[in-house]
Amino acid sequence: MTSTLTRAERWALTALGFLVAVTAAWWALALWPLPDAPPAWLERTRAVCFNAGPTGLPDPSGWILLVGQPLGMLGTLLAGWKTDVLSALRVLGRSWSGRSAMGTVAIAVVFGAGAAATRVATARQPSAGLTDAGDVPPTYPRLDRPIPDMSGLVDQKGRPFEPSALSGRAALITFGYGHCETVCPLLVRSALQVRDGLLDQRPLTVVTITLDPWRDTPSRLRAIADTWGLGAGDVLLGGDVDAVEAALDAWDVPHTRDERTGEVIHPALTYLVEPDGTVAYASTGGPSQLRALALRLR
Repeated sequence: MTSTLTRAERWALTALGFLVAVTAAWWALALWPLPDAPPAWLERTRAVCFNAGPTGLPDPSGWILLVGQPLGMLGTLLAGWKTDVLSALRVLGRSWSGRSAMGTVAIAVVFGAGAAATRVATARQPSAGLTDAGDVPPTYPRLDRPIPDMSGLVDQKGRPFEPSALSGRAALITFGYGHCETVCPLLVRSALQVRDGLLDQRPLTVVTITLDPWRDTPSRLRAIADTWGLGAGDVLLGGDVDAVEAALDAWDVPHTRDERTGEVIHPALTYLVEPDGTVAYASTGGPSQLRALALRLR
């Protein structure tokens, strides 16, 4: 079947097959029906990766991750191998075995989409009176690690940032960039919503670190902070490229930048930091999960 494929076409086809397999595994991890007593590790994984709530389904940010990550991988593949991918598919379409393989994949995709739709339609509903804290399983993992070094970063007022600037307050650490019009504003807005809702119970500071130091230069940070609605006590951090990249690596934030467009592929990630500087939790969830985790901070 592949005897007429060039080496580049075989590599492109292999990469496409790998992408399809990873996407299928990714969706199965998030949506495969669980038994009445699911393994604790699987519940923790779904809570951390997809913010699975009491229905067992991802929240909106989890769905964004489920859809956005495969699309981002596909975009990266096509950006580098579009000609080879399309050429390889045309070669496969000329043979019976190739058409059978593509048909099998198409049927599997349709079946998987139907199974996902059924899973959503039949999801268990939460019991009455469930509180925010119930959205997060008791086994949700703590990180218990020190806050990473952020020396070299400056805030929206041009001041060098030190963790001591948090003045003993708990903090929500988010990541975004000014040109982002989808995930980033939603992520920052979720953090601000949680901060405002817990003013009397758990004072919080929202700290956002840019993912795009090339365009979010220190001189632009104040305008971006105003656009996102950051308050007087909240912080937007940037700096030179090396300093920002070092900070993102220290926080273990996966991100990929498209050199042509400047767009950054990244998860909707928030860290919750306790007043003593301990990084307690990581979350890819929305306001409900963030609020529940914030109430667990020491």
